[in-house]
Amino acid sequence: MSDFFTEAVLIATVAGAIRLAVPLLLAALGETFGQRSGVLNLGVDGIMLLGAFSGYYTVLKTGNVWYGLLAGIGIGVILGLASSLISVTLLAEQGISGIGVYLFGLGMSDLLFQRLVGTPVPISKFPKIDIPGLSDIPWLGGMFFSHSVVVYLAFLAVPAAMFVINRTTFGMNIRAVGENPEAADSLGVSVSRVRWATVTIGGTFAGAAGAALAIDLGIFQQNLTNAQGFIAIALVYFGAWRPLGVMAGALLYGFVNSLVLQFKTLGIIPQSWSDIAAMAPAIITILALVIVARRFRAPSALTKPFTRGT
Repeated sequence: MSDFFTEAVLIATVAGAIRLAVPLLLAALGETFGQRSGVLNLGVDGIMLLGAFSGYYTVLKTGNVWYGLLAGIGIGVILGLASSLISVTLLAEQGISGIGVYLFGLGMSDLLFQRLVGTPVPISKFPKIDIPGLSDIPWLGGMFFSHSVVVYLAFLAVPAAMFVINRTTFGMNIRAVGENPEAADSLGVSVSRVRWATVTIGGTFAGAAGAALAIDLGIFQQNLTNAQGFIAIALVYFGAWRPLGVMAGALLYGFVNSLVLQFKTLGIIPQSWSDIAAMAPAIITILALVIVARRFRAPSALTKPFTRGT
């Protein structure tokens, strides 16, 4: 255990926690927009998987990680629009339709991988960028200021999301539609347009999260996300539908995951316990969700379809 309390290991653990939190943070931020408008999208994990394969395959063929990220974003936009059509316009039951999107993403990503690639081939990863001056700070520099651009952008997205939701007309419309769509409609707010926009935003973020995950790992395999999309949905509840709370939940999950990985590497966790230890991040996140989420109220119209004039 004493091997853990060294500078190199502690820095690696915290830096790893931040890096591991990024896909969850991106996916959960996007889902926050959708849920604040009243739409629950259980297909996040499927969108992440297709975004991950698209990003991976694009980098494999072009060697450009930024093209890969854009490919994941593009897939997210397409599946976000499809989810909007199903849930908002066709008024399908949100839970069932979301599971359908998830299964589509799971099956299609595996099929495309088997047909187009076959066996895992390593790809380029995002380059690490040391922030001048800050990265040289002892301990803190290696923990917080020596990451890829995607890590910095993901955490900058938190205050951006807070500003949009809390300080803009669009954000006010999102909150109104999520709480009382009938009242919002009577004031001239298009409930359908707002929900189409937020679900598409959610899909875009999920696609980016999947691409970021695959490129960060430098590889793709079946079910790469390992249900992180569902954890991201849970983190929206954990964060009480607030970007700052969502970030806290993503960092908690990332820290526990990084801690378990370090313990396994150092041999602190016996090999016979490795499978149980791998469940720890999800278990702790669920426990935290049960404790925290009970204290907050969900948007009143969450999962409730809206038909004008009814």
